[in-house]
Amino acid sequence: MEIINLKDDFIKLGQALKLAGLVESGVDAKFSIQDGLVKVNGEVEERRGRKLYNGDIVEFNGQQIKIEA
Repeated sequence: MEIINLKDDFIKLGQALKLAGLVESGVDAKFSIQDGLVKVNGEVEERRGRKLYNGDIVEFNGQQIKIEA
C-alpha cells in the first residue's frame, strides 16, 4: 500500500493517482476515474476533483493508496 502524506488539508483524487505513480498523466487519471475504475473508501468515485483527507483509501488497478496527515 502506497502512503501519501498530505502537505495541505487535502489532495484531489487525480493528483493522488499521479503522485503515487498509478497513472502517467492527468488525462490518464481523468479517463480512469470517469470509467469507474477508481474506488475511494470502497465506493466507485467518478469525480476527478474529489478531495481526499487523512484516512481515505483509494483503490485502482489492484493497488491501494492511503492518505495520511
